Amino acid sequence: MAVPSFGQSRVYMTKEITPEALVKIYEALGRPAEGKVAVKISTGEPGGHNFLQPSLIKDLVHEVNGTIVECNTAYGGRRSDTADHLKAAEEHGFTAIADVDIMDSEGEIRIPVRDSSHISYDIVGSHLANYGFMINLAHFKGHAMAGFGGVIKNQSIGVASASGKAYIHSAGVTSDVGELWNHVGDQDGFLESMAAAAQAVADYFGDNIIYINVMNNLSVDCDCDSSPDDPKMEDIGIFASTDPVALDQACLDQVFSMKPSEGNDNRPLIERIDSRNGRHTVEYAEKIGLGSRDYELVSID
Repeated sequence: MAVPSFGQSRVYMTKEITPEALVKIYEALGRPAEGKVAVKISTGEPGGHNFLQPSLIKDLVHEVNGTIVECNTAYGGRRSDTADHLKAAEEHGFTAIADVDIMDSEGEIRIPVRDSSHISYDIVGSHLANYGFMINLAHFKGHAMAGFGGVIKNQSIGVASASGKAYIHSAGVTSDVGELWNHVGDQDGFLESMAAAAQAVADYFGDNIIYINVMNNLSVDCDCDSSPDDPKMEDIGIFASTDPVALDQACLDQVFSMKPSEGNDNRPLIERIDSRNGRHTVEYAEKIGLGSRDYELVSID
């Protein structure tokens, strides 16, 4: 996605976290979803409970006549093969609101990357080719390896096939899921590979993609964790942009600028992000031209 080198990117926000607010912020972006629309979410690892609820996203998915899309995981658990993944999606209520497509259920394809410092291509689910528009609908929260997960992670690790996930996590060393955990020592390489893979997906869709972060259930752990830590922070709101870098940066700023108080403590999440050098992901994403960390925050409330 080409981002202008001048001016600020616009990030919209609402403090309301409701189905109506989610549709409203989508409309505020002024980029209507057309054609066959993929709504990329995390279906959530069974046992976890912080993922975006079907009741929250249903109206938006129906508004765009979207298909919920995911890819299989590169670790164990109940989302590492298609049959179990679809069953998990059903248990979590997603199949009741829309069709769910596990995009690597029938294989994978490679799409080009602009930044080949670590990865030479991005390995994504083959069904990505079936969609002409993507709504990147992410749950912003912490993550055990990346420090945090927002739209950049949802678009890189989330759109990658199982072997593509291994390829990104290992910073281009291996796409063999069985070898993944032998090659996870290059932390900054992993973060930079996520940025490069996210850029590949952005380039693939061009202007036919938008980005939304929902800042609720702000655990230090990802929705891929079957036993996530309970959130220590209060919910913040919904944020959206056509620039994924600006959006993730704005959400990081919300976390880091907050003054902790009883029952609303941002320090565990900040420690999680900083201990993994998580902010490097958005810094590198800006460096390679995925977007701008300079933004204007616009409330729609």
